[in-house]
Amino acid sequence: MKSVDTILHARWILPVSESDPLLHEHCVVIDDGRIADILPGVKAAELYEASFEKTYKQHMLMPGLINAHTHSPMSLFRGLADDLPLDSWLNEHIWPAEAKWVSDEFVHDGTQLAIAEMLRAGTTCFNDMYFFPEVTARLARDIGIRACIGLIAIDFPSAWASNADEYIDKGLELRDHFRSDSLIHTPFAPHAPFTLSDEALSRIRVLADEMDLPVHIHLHETAAEIEQSIKQYGKRPLERLNDLGLVSPNLMAVHLTQVTDEEITLLAESGSHVVHCPESNLKLASGFCPITKLMDAGINVALGTDSSASNNDLNMLGEMHTASLLAKGVSQDASALSAMQTVRMATINGARALGLEQQTGSLEIGKHADIIAVDFSSLEMSPVYDPVANLIYSSSREQISDVWVAGRHLLKDRELTTLDEEEILRKCQLWNDKISTAE
Repeated sequence: MKSVDTILHARWILPVSESDPLLHEHCVVIDDGRIADILPGVKAAELYEASFEKTYKQHMLMPGLINAHTHSPMSLFRGLADDLPLDSWLNEHIWPAEAKWVSDEFVHDGTQLAIAEMLRAGTTCFNDMYFFPEVTARLARDIGIRACIGLIAIDFPSAWASNADEYIDKGLELRDHFRSDSLIHTPFAPHAPFTLSDEALSRIRVLADEMDLPVHIHLHETAAEIEQSIKQYGKRPLERLNDLGLVSPNLMAVHLTQVTDEEITLLAESGSHVVHCPESNLKLASGFCPITKLMDAGINVALGTDSSASNNDLNMLGEMHTASLLAKGVSQDASALSAMQTVRMATINGARALGLEQQTGSLEIGKHADIIAVDFSSLEMSPVYDPVANLIYSSSREQISDVWVAGRHLLKDRELTTLDEEEILRKCQLWNDKISTAE
C-alpha cells in the first residue's frame, strides 16, 4: 500500500472536469499538497494508507471557489456609502476615504478580514487589485490562501505611489520577490482606461506580452465611462484598448455591462476573458453584463464579488446564485446559465482567466489540492434530487464546513485554523470607531 498524507471520502465529488461527472461515494487522495488520485472509497482502502482520513457522509467535495475580482482591503469600508450610483459612490465617498485612511496597516487589517470571510465562504483563490499589494501578498502567503496580487497601476498619486511609472516599477519588484512562490501570482492590474494614459497602458501591454501575464482591468462598467472616453479620445474604451494592443488572450475585462455585438465578436476572436460581478453591478445600478451572449460567442466568463464596499460581501456562493437567476431574468430564458455552467464560472473559468487552469480550478490528478466540503445535511438543503442544483439555488456560505488549499486544512468544521477570529474582530472594531468618528 502507498502511504499518502490525506484521504477525503464524501457522498458526492464534483470534479468540474471536462465531462462534468458527479461521482458518488468516491474519495480524493492528497499527497504533498496535490491530488494524487480520485477513486471509489472501497478501492482506495486497497491501495492507500493515509496519515489523516475522514469521511464526509452528507457532503459534496468540489474545487475551491475562485473570486476573480476583489479589492480585499476595502472590507473595512463595508457599508460606508450605500445606495448611491457609482460616480457619486466613488468620487464623493470611496476615493476621499481612501486618501484619508489607506496605509499598510489599513491594507493588512482589511485583507485579513477579507481572507477570513472568503475562506469561510469557500474561496481558495482570489484575484486582488489594491494599493500596498506587497502587504496583501505577504498576508495571503502566511495564511495559506492562493492569491493573484494585482500589480496595480493608476495615474493618480496615492499613499503607495506617486504616478503610473512608480506603480509599475514597484509592481515589478513585487513580482520578482514572489516569482517562485507557488501560492502567489502577479497579474497586471491597471485600474481602468479612464484612470490611465495611453503611455502607461502601452507600457503595461509590452510588459504583459513579454511576461505572458493577465491584464486585469475594469472595463465598460457604466454608460458614463463610455461617454467620457468618446468625448476625450473619440472612441469607446474597448476600441482604445484594442488600438493599444491590449485586447488579447491576456485581457481580463471586469464588469462589461455596456457592450455591443461587434465588441463581443472582438473579445471572442481575441481570446479575451470577462469577469462578471453581478451583485456589485446591481447594487450600483451599473447595468447588466450580457452573460448568455458572451458565452454563446465562446468567451470565457469568470465570476467575482468586487469589494465589500459595493457588494457588500465576499460570498461566492451568493454571487453564483445571483448570477444564474439574473442571467435567466435578463435573457428571459429559464435555461440560461445552468447550475453547472455557474459552477464552472466560479472555478475552472476563473482559473483559466488567470492562467492557472493547469494548477487549480478542478479536482484532477496532479493539480493542487484546493478543495471545499459543502454540507448537505441541513433541512435547508433537503431533499436532494440534484446536488449541483441545490448548491446553486439552495445553499448558503454556512454550508461550507471545510476548506483546503494545497492540501492545508484552513477551515475545519467552520473554524479558521490559521487566523484568529477574535483578533480580526477587535481590529475591525477599532477601524469602525476611527472611521465613523471621522465621518
